[in-house]
Amino acid sequence: MNRRTALGFGTAATAGLVFGTGSGASAANTSDRGAATDTLGPAEHRVGKIYYRASTEAGGTWRARISVNAPDGSALPAVEQGADDQVEAYSVNKVAVAVAVLDKVDRGLLQLNQTVEVSAAIVIPDGDGIFRLDGAYPSTVTIGHALAALLTVSDDTSVRLCGLVCPALEINQILVAKGFPNTQVEPVANPNRFFLGTTTPRETHDLLRALVAGTLLSPASTAFLLAALRSPIAYPDGIRHDMSSADRERVATKAGWFNGGRNEAGIMFGTDGTPRLTYAIFADGQADPDNFGPTHPATHARAVMGRRFLETVTEPGAAAATSRARSAYRPSNGG
Repeated sequence: MNRRTALGFGTAATAGLVFGTGSGASAANTSDRGAATDTLGPAEHRVGKIYYRASTEAGGTWRARISVNAPDGSALPAVEQGADDQVEAYSVNKVAVAVAVLDKVDRGLLQLNQTVEVSAAIVIPDGDGIFRLDGAYPSTVTIGHALAALLTVSDDTSVRLCGLVCPALEINQILVAKGFPNTQVEPVANPNRFFLGTTTPRETHDLLRALVAGTLLSPASTAFLLAALRSPIAYPDGIRHDMSSADRERVATKAGWFNGGRNEAGIMFGTDGTPRLTYAIFADGQADPDNFGPTHPATHARAVMGRRFLETVTEPGAAAATSRARSAYRPSNGG
């Protein structure tokens, strides 16, 4: 539980709100590749080819569900590779944890400005995040602050802070009620703590589509979650690696890694703010398992996929305009 795990299509109105106005088959599985590249329309066909080429070059085992949005918002499948296999989610399931906490906020059981205590005992001393760097405990933070750290810098201590207000069994019950019985955290003896658990590529993909469709959470909670996943400090080493700052803002993403696993799931938006592509990608068994940086084979493969996926789903004539557009992100020099 001390490593990164994660998550988070819909109408133009919802997109505008958040945009701001089988088995362990390897990537070389030829039947999967044929399904993704030979019988689909142009955008899905290209996305499938990009995925299979990059994943095959990286080696190891890949499982994924990737779709491109049709004009009516329905999902056109581009990749279905072990989509129903249960996988270790790692920090991708932090999105699912956030969904459970925000569901309680939507029901009036919690408030984002409600505080929780960051005690020395609750801090995970290694791994990812910022709370372990504070060096001064106890302190207090809001639930909103804990969720922001959970979804952006993938703070491991934030997992425990979320568990204080939404125990493991309640998280799982909420996710089952929302239609995700295979996306579950793993309870431990302490009811307020858990390992990040498992999911399937299909469920993570469908959870993200429900999120942007506005059917998973309230509009306010949807906007909060997607703003975090699209922020400049959200994970940049995989899908968003080879993108400009403006392009990165078009991608809501959450990655997770532990041992040999390298996972990432998210949504790409058009320049008009509408969702265009949803991906849930889970890989393991590649070389260099102790390398958690962007040069790891699977992470590098996702960087290749990300740049080309975005080009594929960017509407004609929009790429040049995007490159000239002023990004909503502005660095600060203090003051």
